[in-house]
Amino acid sequence: MKDQHRKPTKSTRTRLIIMFLTLTVCMFALVLRLGWLQVIRGEEFQQMARQQQTSDITITPGRGTIYDRNGKELVLSASTNAVYASPGEIKNKEEAAKFLATLLEIDEEGLLERLNNDTTRVITLRRWVDRSIGKEIQEAGFRGIWITDDHKRHYPYGNFASYVLGHTNADNDGVAGIELRYDKHLSGIPGRWIKTVDRDGRQLSSSAEVYHPSQEGLGIVLTIDEVIQHITEKALDNAMEIHNPKRTMAVVMNVKTGEILAMAAKPDYDPNNPREPWNEEEEERLAGMVSQDQLEYWFSMWRNPIINDTYEPGSTFKAITAAAALEEGTASLDSNYYSDGYINVGGPPIRSWRYHDPFGHQTFSEAYRNSDNPVYVEILQALGGESFYEYIEGFGFFDLTGIDLPGETSSIIPTLNQVRPKGPESFTRDLATMSFGQSFNTTPLQILTAYAAAVNNGILMEPQIVKELLDEEGNIVEQVEPRKIRQVISPQTSEKIRQISEEAMRLGNSRAYVPGYAVGGKTGTAQKLIDGYYPPGVVIGSFVGAAPMDDPEIAVITIVDEPNGGTLFGNTTAAPIAGEIFAETFRYLGIEPRYTEEELEKIDEEERIEVPNILNISLKEAKSILAENELEYLVVNELFVKEDTVVIETGPKPGEKVERNSTISIYVESPDQNAELIVPDLKSKSVQEVKRVLNTMGLQLKVQGEGVAINQDPSPGTVVEKETIIVVEFQ
Repeated sequence: MKDQHRKPTKSTRTRLIIMFLTLTVCMFALVLRLGWLQVIRGEEFQQMARQQQTSDITITPGRGTIYDRNGKELVLSASTNAVYASPGEIKNKEEAAKFLATLLEIDEEGLLERLNNDTTRVITLRRWVDRSIGKEIQEAGFRGIWITDDHKRHYPYGNFASYVLGHTNADNDGVAGIELRYDKHLSGIPGRWIKTVDRDGRQLSSSAEVYHPSQEGLGIVLTIDEVIQHITEKALDNAMEIHNPKRTMAVVMNVKTGEILAMAAKPDYDPNNPREPWNEEEEERLAGMVSQDQLEYWFSMWRNPIINDTYEPGSTFKAITAAAALEEGTASLDSNYYSDGYINVGGPPIRSWRYHDPFGHQTFSEAYRNSDNPVYVEILQALGGESFYEYIEGFGFFDLTGIDLPGETSSIIPTLNQVRPKGPESFTRDLATMSFGQSFNTTPLQILTAYAAAVNNGILMEPQIVKELLDEEGNIVEQVEPRKIRQVISPQTSEKIRQISEEAMRLGNSRAYVPGYAVGGKTGTAQKLIDGYYPPGVVIGSFVGAAPMDDPEIAVITIVDEPNGGTLFGNTTAAPIAGEIFAETFRYLGIEPRYTEEELEKIDEEERIEVPNILNISLKEAKSILAENELEYLVVNELFVKEDTVVIETGPKPGEKVERNSTISIYVESPDQNAELIVPDLKSKSVQEVKRVLNTMGLQLKVQGEGVAINQDPSPGTVVEKETIIVVEFQ
């Protein structure tokens, strides 16, 4: 009995106390832990729980449509479906994989592997699925397979205006062009499809779905005219075939408003397949590149060279120099100059393109028409460097044009201090050559904008590419008005520029001139700077002009970068592109020609004949047909070709009316550069014509006398090597 009432020993009490304290500490720790989880981190865990229990699928919004100025759809978002799956909800995964693989055209084995991965709650099976296929999948009734609205960007005209429109990536984000510049306006607001699910992604039967539809992006109305854009691209494609250049470019602008009616460069790319090069040769080259080089290649392919790249504008810039001199009064239209064919300014002589046969005495207007570089150095010397730079700034060359396209590049122009004389010279060579568009770089759009100001009563307008932003109902959300930047020259000076520009085209027999429309402008042929020097024969031919010159409506710039074969002058490469654009654009706009009396005399139908179709026949046959029709001919690059070479183009084109005894330019297939050089018959040709022909061949000319060619050595028909000197006697 005593054992039943025995008191706990000291060790037992100690163990009890330890156990009690341990339990107390554990309970206190659990309370603290529970408080930490529920109070301190409670909101965080609640959020995690909601995320685990919620399936939230983003509904891609339709991007806004891009229109031309007349409401033609240039870019739209095709309505499609997206197919999603929740692996945990799918009961018969083998059957689902077999069914879906056929419809979605994906690998069945790979699809089944993805569906068997129950740890993935939602997977995207395929985007941009045709709605008829989406309907078929939905009607099949597979639990765990969902169909949502989706949109795919579509460019119905393929590579049409690709450098203006740009393109999007797989996520419908803008990558280039208007798609990039107006991405936030075009993108719209994504929708959401929210529902409650269990841990395996199965929708709870008691849960309610919430569906927030997406909101389509704003529409963009461009200043581009779809028809004029097609006219421009067709003219560039023709030039690519004829001259086989590295690239051709053109921009058409409304002179008074600055609106861009067309902007194109060839070759270009298809925004529907933006990573696909323009030919098989480039595709093979791309395939051999590493990933980083491929990225650089694609970005270079997407660059808009009209605003992203610079070049030396050459003689097209003479219109700006002329405007500055006339405005400052340091020259007038009747100012007289004398050209020896060269001028010495701080280095090697600056030569005229006709230095072997100098122009001699000429007025300001004639020097503009003759594009005589030495005279323009004199004009700049009289104007002075400070005034010259003021007008460079006034015409906007130190600023961006402000066009609403991404990545516009600034002109690269040395400061006045960099080109000021630092020694005994009165004028530096770099400053002198700037008078005729060398020693600095600018963009084609800068030149066009400045020239448009020169003929638009001196008013510099900001180039405009977007007219309006529209909502889903077509209501105008924002309207972009034409913006005047400044008055650069007086209306009186502008009228003089229009006069000498029109005379240069009409009296200079420019290939850009269109009878009845008073086209005015300036051609340029600039040597191309590559790796610090100017390789011979590598040039950029260009033209900038406007029409009609009594009241200019449209301005055009055309560029042929590195033409191959034939004459390389801007008048024979770039000017014909502009002539084609002017003629077809005015016909499209319904602007009736207004002929001068001189032009009316020339278009007397009884005295005009139709150019025969000599395309796709041998050169020998073509010459015979032209002779029968009382027409002369000039074969481009004739010294490299043989009589059986096929004719691919003529200027004017077959069917056009010309005067009897007119000269028809014949363009032939690209010649074999290794072919024998046969000295042509140069008799009766002027010094200028002989020089052009021999330069085309790569032969040298030694001039004896002046006038027309009467004798030559070697004689016609002699086989010679490249760089052979041909001595020609003129009388």
